Amino acid sequence: MSTQDAVAALKRLGLPNYEARVFVALQQLGTGTAQEVSDVSDVPRSQVYGAADDLVERGLVEVIESSPKQYRPVSLAAAREQLTDRLERERERAFENLADLRTESSGREDDGSVSTLRGRQPIDDRIAELVGTADSSVVFVAPEGDSLSDRIETALRDRATQGVFVTVVTAEQSERERFADSPITVIVMDEDNPADFAGRALMVDEETVLLSVATDDEVVDEEAMWTAGSSIGRILAQFMQSGIESGRDRNP
Repeated sequence: MSTQDAVAALKRLGLPNYEARVFVALQQLGTGTAQEVSDVSDVPRSQVYGAADDLVERGLVEVIESSPKQYRPVSLAAAREQLTDRLERERERAFENLADLRTESSGREDDGSVSTLRGRQPIDDRIAELVGTADSSVVFVAPEGDSLSDRIETALRDRATQGVFVTVVTAEQSERERFADSPITVIVMDEDNPADFAGRALMVDEETVLLSVATDDEVVDEEAMWTAGSSIGRILAQFMQSGIESGRDRNP
């Protein structure tokens, strides 16, 4: 890793520019005066003092009382712990503040709107969250084995054990074995069934629907839309239910 990379990484961890550069310089020097740190870091000497003092306050640097005064970084293990603890505190503070600001209405997800998502991880997370809201039924179309993330599988199993009727529709025979130890119903579509999987699909309580498709984008590999409590959601749910019933009849 270059010096620039190290500085950039520390800045991503929350250190201001000068503090990050001074800390990296001290790693290179071991121990150094403000002038020596300035020479290595290209931080003006007048700014080194303030940055170093801030690092001392953070518990990342020690002061050696000499003439001239010198600075020494704490061990990397200690620095890692200090920065990790600080990030955790900031994370908790940020989400506590967001929770205070979030109104009851902003948390409503059954307002009849249609929302879009981009990226496999956000879509996986949303699917798992929607599965967790099910009261009576869940149908998840998983064309391939990797369509089911661990979090989604856990959510499906959890709702099934809570008495929700859960169905997984797939083209993979192996999915029967995957859920053999659970109350989940698995419907395996085969070449005799005209169903053609365009992507993943989810239906919760016959009114919440999520549909996703793979993309050719190198950055965004999947896109999805979902809706709850809307007329379009109920229409899509009817189409899905019709297809599921057809598949059930063909795959008893």
